[in-house]
Amino acid sequence: MKGLLHCALAAVIGFTACTGNKTNKNTETAEVTSLFQEKYRPQIHFSPAEHWMNDPNGMVYYEGEYHLLYQHYPEKSVWGPMHWGHAVSKDLVHWEHLPIALYPDSLGYIFSGSAVVDWNNTSGFGTKENPPLVAFFTYHNPDIEQAKEIEVESQAIAYSTDKGRTWTKYDKNPVIKNPGIRDFRDPKVIWHEASKRWIVALASGQEIRFYSSPDCKDWTYLSNFGKGYGCHDGVWECPDLIPLKVKGSDETKWVLIVNINPGGPAGGSATQYFVGDFDGKTFTSNQKKTFWMDHGRDNYAGVTWSDAPDGRQILIGWMNNWQYAGDKPCVKWSGAATLPRELGLVKDGPVYLLTSEPVKEISTLYGESVDLKDINVSKSEVLSDKFDFAKAPIELKLTFNQENNTRLGFASRYGVRLKNGKGEYITIGYENVDKLFYVDRTNAIGEVFSDKFASIHSTPYIVNTPTVEWTLLIDVASVEFFTAEGRIAITDVFYPSEPFDTIEVFTENGDIQITEAKITELHSIWK
Repeated sequence: MKGLLHCALAAVIGFTACTGNKTNKNTETAEVTSLFQEKYRPQIHFSPAEHWMNDPNGMVYYEGEYHLLYQHYPEKSVWGPMHWGHAVSKDLVHWEHLPIALYPDSLGYIFSGSAVVDWNNTSGFGTKENPPLVAFFTYHNPDIEQAKEIEVESQAIAYSTDKGRTWTKYDKNPVIKNPGIRDFRDPKVIWHEASKRWIVALASGQEIRFYSSPDCKDWTYLSNFGKGYGCHDGVWECPDLIPLKVKGSDETKWVLIVNINPGGPAGGSATQYFVGDFDGKTFTSNQKKTFWMDHGRDNYAGVTWSDAPDGRQILIGWMNNWQYAGDKPCVKWSGAATLPRELGLVKDGPVYLLTSEPVKEISTLYGESVDLKDINVSKSEVLSDKFDFAKAPIELKLTFNQENNTRLGFASRYGVRLKNGKGEYITIGYENVDKLFYVDRTNAIGEVFSDKFASIHSTPYIVNTPTVEWTLLIDVASVEFFTAEGRIAITDVFYPSEPFDTIEVFTENGDIQITEAKITELHSIWK
């Protein structure tokens, strides 16, 4: 059986040869396809072929390929000694699994990090004609941890000169030694053109430390950021520092993304961000308040791709929450990534807000589509009765009329409910009295596997436009919700005993008008 599984995996990750018993192509294809058809297996989201996945790592774009590396334990579907798994994509949607990129060694497990193209060969690992990919990662030493010493984590590098297919660890690792901080990890590296230096943002306890280097190898401490800013209810992790142009202006601001566990607005792990300025040494911000990138339960450790074409800032996260990640009802694999999102920045009065939208490449999955107009909803309207592909994966776009939201009879609550015949459901709604978006998934599981899973969570937002557009990307066991022109994102997973196959728009205490609805079938990325 193990030999057959090896053959199937070989076909999935692109190997052309397989030892052991020979199988014909049709048999191999059937076995490979079955690996991605298990109950709850995402059909439009990246997931590992087998076993554990958490944080996305080492994301870099080079010669037409988006590299996605990730925290991976290849032996069991629970967290264990961390490796870097690896996959590539030409379109951010369809993924080819590659062999494991980095294995643990005598210096420790391979924790989270990033990767860049060293275009000018500052590191000397390649040539100008063949610039190296350089990966930055955290060594987490379990022996030092067991000894209860502080200097558990340090930063290291590896490089590739064959488009990321093989990686060589630097023989003088670590390149940044532990400065006496217990949680010191997750290097995110960028090239800062103005200072002609590499800059790394490092999670250091409950602050971010910045270092610079001319060559990826020798690093100098610059500054720190964090005290008195944002949420400090948990350890800061997985930072990212990116420039973004403010929509509709020539202004550019810097955004510092900081993941935190616990402390999220819906409970458990989540992602906060700060908007400010970076001068090559110090990040400064006037934003003391906590702003959250996603208000759901299941988007964590998200960071952006280096060298994405056309100046795009594209982020992907781990679609899970540390409160229950190891308890999920998945056996063959555990963990998935969010859909890639394109980030933007808008200014609302004195406040800068990060926006996120699903990448345009999602359209490559489009299948059959249905357009509906001018639907008045009073209590309930079952949209799935109007088309033949109600089961996930589906993209649902709705435009609600908010123009007369003060008149008598306008719904106090409205939204979308995904349901099945077992009476299980998840609700995505807007509370028009208290002015907030919310998700209720207290009835979205077939069996209780964690007392932390069932929840109702919300985020305040006043809809003050005549209409409001909702986009829901619904997979077999998840929903990603975007509204308010990307200002609001909510990501949640669910595990019903049977698939949700009914899509209902509901109202409470009044009516709501859907001016436009577009429901689109999404093809599986694995078929």
